[in-house]
Amino acid sequence: MRIKSYLGIFFSILIVYGCISPPDNLPTVPRIEFKSLEFVPVSGASDSLIVTVDFEDGEGDLGLSPTDNDPPFNALEFQRDSNGELITYSNRPSNAPPYNPIDWVVDPIVNNQTVKDTVWVVQNPNQFNIFVKFFIKRNGEFTEFRWQDPPFYTTFNGRFPRILTTEEGQAVEGSIRYGMLSSGWQSIFRTDTLMVEVAIQDRALNRSNEVTSSEVTLNQITRASN
Repeated sequence: MRIKSYLGIFFSILIVYGCISPPDNLPTVPRIEFKSLEFVPVSGASDSLIVTVDFEDGEGDLGLSPTDNDPPFNALEFQRDSNGELITYSNRPSNAPPYNPIDWVVDPIVNNQTVKDTVWVVQNPNQFNIFVKFFIKRNGEFTEFRWQDPPFYTTFNGRFPRILTTEEGQAVEGSIRYGMLSSGWQSIFRTDTLMVEVAIQDRALNRSNEVTSSEVTLNQITRASN
């Protein structure tokens, strides 16, 4: 069953605006409030789970452009041995993880050169600026549903685009509407009770507070597609 590919993440900025006369007390560290969680089934296509949060930030350094891929926003850290050589699957040490699509990449581009091999990597969390955790209620208690673990080996963390086109500091507030596409929402969660936890991060790597949805089932938050 196809759950999600990296390119399958969908997001949109529903409402974003910079304050002309911003309040004096907007924080340097972004601050968010939970607004809504919706499930939109789509016939013949991937369904959407859409979370919306309100935000405010004193500098407006929120969002990443497609070209923001250099450190600290690079996606991967390539693992090397004591000689500085890339660690490949064929020469992996005993402490290397088994093959999976999170810890190993095939034919990566390193220093503008394609490496025709399978290389050990560590995912850099700062490649993302919106972070979503899932929790599922079983036997009366919530535990995290970890997408990065087997059998899914994925994440629903993602990137939203730059809110301001200038580098000049400007206080901003508004809403971010972030949709996650999957063909597996209903088959995995069915009638389970869920919660999601959301945080965002600015380009200075300041992480916001975490906000949590109410306890819901997919049926309770379903709305028709447009």
